[in-house]
Amino acid sequence: MEPGPEAEPLGAGVLIVTPTYNERETLPRLLEAVFGVLPGAHVCVVDDASPDGTGELAESFAARDPRVRVMHRRGKLGLGTAYVDAFLAHLDAGYRCFFEMDADLSHDPGHLPAMLAALDAGADVVVGSRAVPGGGVEGWGPLRRFVSRGGSRYARVILGVDVRDLTTGYKGYTRRALERIDLGTLRSNGYSFQIETTYRALHAGLRVVEVPIWFIDRRVGQSKMSPAIFAEAVVMVWRLRLGLGTRRPRREGE
Repeated sequence: MEPGPEAEPLGAGVLIVTPTYNERETLPRLLEAVFGVLPGAHVCVVDDASPDGTGELAESFAARDPRVRVMHRRGKLGLGTAYVDAFLAHLDAGYRCFFEMDADLSHDPGHLPAMLAALDAGADVVVGSRAVPGGGVEGWGPLRRFVSRGGSRYARVILGVDVRDLTTGYKGYTRRALERIDLGTLRSNGYSFQIETTYRALHAGLRVVEVPIWFIDRRVGQSKMSPAIFAEAVVMVWRLRLGLGTRRPRREGE
């Protein structure tokens, strides 16, 4: 009896994009954890000229492991453009699914198999949600929790959508979803990028599914959140509402 074809490793055809700025301490652990749960996936590190040598470290991993890709940018150009640059550079590279993931270990790679399973089951966009049963946050104080929940509720009410966690940065997309979202015309760059991509997906009639995750506040390095990023999100919600019209996004089954 001849042996059958060898099964592809879990995560084959998947690209995980992680923007970095001074993440030298966490990057090795992130790559080890990602490949531990999705050995067939590829990881694209988008480094914004980190002065701590993160980009050079990423290159050393890429030289030893073909699953690691590196993109270098000239400086701190923002979270949203990092994802857009990486997605556009790899849309025609044969990947079927694309993920966003923080490099600081606040996003547990252990959730990746469940999120990928949701895409394989028919979702166009999967949201790693801290706000659905089974999800949550570890390490935040009362003020941070209030700001996060209030910001997400603010966006949900103004935009008229049912997705409970609109600001999460742990997300996955099919290639079709990224094409329908029209990456080249996105207007957000900070954390409002997450709101805009989900809102555009809903307006395009795509299926958005929330999968519970636990967000673990970073223990190494400094948060990239700033008042300017928060202000951009507040304003961008209204720009999205007015720019895409007041029509209620289509929900699954309509």
